[in-house]
Amino acid sequence: MRRSPVEVVKRYVLLDQKGARLDAPSFDTVVPYIEWKEEPAWGRVVIIQDTTVPEDYRKWEILNNLEVIIPVTFHVRGAVYLETATFVPEDTTEEVRFHVKVVGNYWRIIAPVIPPHVGLKRMVNFAREAEAHEQDATQRIVLAALIDSLRKAK
Repeated sequence: MRRSPVEVVKRYVLLDQKGARLDAPSFDTVVPYIEWKEEPAWGRVVIIQDTTVPEDYRKWEILNNLEVIIPVTFHVRGAVYLETATFVPEDTTEEVRFHVKVVGNYWRIIAPVIPPHVGLKRMVNFAREAEAHEQDATQRIVLAALIDSLRKAK
């Protein structure tokens, strides 16, 4: 409990933006900030420009001294659908209310479990890596098209 609950949310959101939840090995980096033990299989990744996490506790909903809800605003650029490797642009703002609670002397995000919210540049790099390791020529073409559509979103 030495950390503020907002620090936990900020760290989680930053790691998510950097792609920590895109693959199983990097999921371990977010484990100290969350209460759930496993990442669901996501069909889509939300592509974001930036986030706003309010430092001012007056913007939070304080449930009690061991439990708060912190609203986080995401500037969304669109979503990547993993099964089809397509990017659907949609400029919008999304607010997620993170429920943060003290669990075993540590602040932890207990809800909601949202799809990965990844920065545009990181998603381009992730798709590039996938393309470089893809054996199937057809899939490489699909990934190249995804990279191209993500680049156009900048």
